[in-house]
Amino acid sequence: MRNRGQFILYFLLALWSTGTNFSEAGIATRAPKIGRLIRVEPSGKGDFTRIQDAIDAVPSNNLELVFIRVEPGTYHEKIMVPVDKPFITLSGRSASNTIITGSDSGDIFGSPTVSILASNFVGRYLTIQNTYGSGAKAVALRVSGDIVTFLACRITSHQDTLLDHVGRHYYSNCYIEGDVDFIFGNAASLFRKCHVHSVSRGGGFITAQHRASPSENTGFVFLGCTITGLTNTFLGRPWGPYSRVVFALSYMSSAVLPQGWDDWGDASKQRTAYYGQYECYGPGADMSKRVPWSRVLTGEEVSPLLTTDMVDQQSWFRNAPSLFN
Repeated sequence: MRNRGQFILYFLLALWSTGTNFSEAGIATRAPKIGRLIRVEPSGKGDFTRIQDAIDAVPSNNLELVFIRVEPGTYHEKIMVPVDKPFITLSGRSASNTIITGSDSGDIFGSPTVSILASNFVGRYLTIQNTYGSGAKAVALRVSGDIVTFLACRITSHQDTLLDHVGRHYYSNCYIEGDVDFIFGNAASLFRKCHVHSVSRGGGFITAQHRASPSENTGFVFLGCTITGLTNTFLGRPWGPYSRVVFALSYMSSAVLPQGWDDWGDASKQRTAYYGQYECYGPGADMSKRVPWSRVLTGEEVSPLLTTDMVDQQSWFRNAPSLFN
């Protein structure tokens, strides 16, 4: 158990292999000083009125930091940042007034309102939503690029809200809402100080992590988060047999079911899934009635999440540049 418990260390070493520097506010400080500024404004006072047009204006194989400032408004469009356009920052001024909205359903790769395929992407102060409603797969955000950060964003739908597909991802101070498997995929991701809210009317699932083999260094870590819900919800179920999810130092409301986890009707996954909890609190954090195949993690096992040696590294998170060419 101890060796398997050390996955957190290996997971974070991979996550931070390019260096990560999260300040106490969850924001890193290193950033290029010069970038290209593109303004999107619905009334036509900016460079573009549509976000996708601004992304399309970025050249293929881009090597320049491009800062797309999205002015307040509601943008009814589907957004895709293609794989050949890295180094884009898409930034609103506040998630409360900068809204990207869609309502597609039916396919996890076709329905997303926003799809990030490129590496070195930053999303800030945006609401990304899929308003289709319950009863079908309706992704709000797909993240398939490597080295991707979302800061202070609202990501909302019902089923399959956030397709945290592949790559290394960091979500800080985000609000994520849904009902069934609404944080799912096979990325290596850290959720820090996020509010995760279930709108399930009963028996929903927050996570469905898809790790398929013990050789895959992927998983979801929720650190210092708040977990709430309308009614009862599970913390997760194993989409992949080696699914890995850890909650640490997080508040769990009474919406979290006492058993915590579900095996998705396949008892064999109980032997391979890795579901852990460390010093969480609140009425839903009681471990006494958790399924026996979940884990109470020790300080030694979880320490790589908490030590300054791990979190005070050189960052790949970018703030806004101070100059534009």
